[in-house]
Amino acid sequence: MSTILNTNGAQLEIPLLNKKVTGKFYVVTADWNSEITYALRDGAIDVLRKAGVEERNIKSVTVPGTVELVNAAGMMVHGGDAAAVIVIGCVIRGDTPHFDYVCQIAAQGVATLNSHGKTPVIFGVLTVDNLSQAQERAGGILGNKGAEAATAAITMANLHVSFWF
Repeated sequence: MSTILNTNGAQLEIPLLNKKVTGKFYVVTADWNSEITYALRDGAIDVLRKAGVEERNIKSVTVPGTVELVNAAGMMVHGGDAAAVIVIGCVIRGDTPHFDYVCQIAAQGVATLNSHGKTPVIFGVLTVDNLSQAQERAGGILGNKGAEAATAAITMANLHVSFWF
């Protein structure tokens, strides 16, 4: 079994995909702060592959920014073929309250989608104070939060299939 470095410095084991999981894993990535978000996306996709998700069941979609992640995730959830949806974004604090609004919209939107219980939506959005903190969490010394989000997606997809079957 493979492992990844997680942000607390420990190795996180990549779960194997339950063979009963038949849906697609959607990775929805914000283009904003693409230097960071694309590294997170690549980490997530790498973990999905290592866990045994077939290439045809990994779908990568991009949206303009973090707010738009919720709309795209909602489409995937309601489309009926998703095993899990991973939303990936990066919001870096600035001098205005815009940071707070974007973070709240994204977090509340994902929480609302998850409350329906139909499909797990994993919150892979970095909310950081500066670019250095983002880089540390996008494949730097603190691992890759996108990879961690993918392990959560696999675990939740496995839980859903064992609960419903």
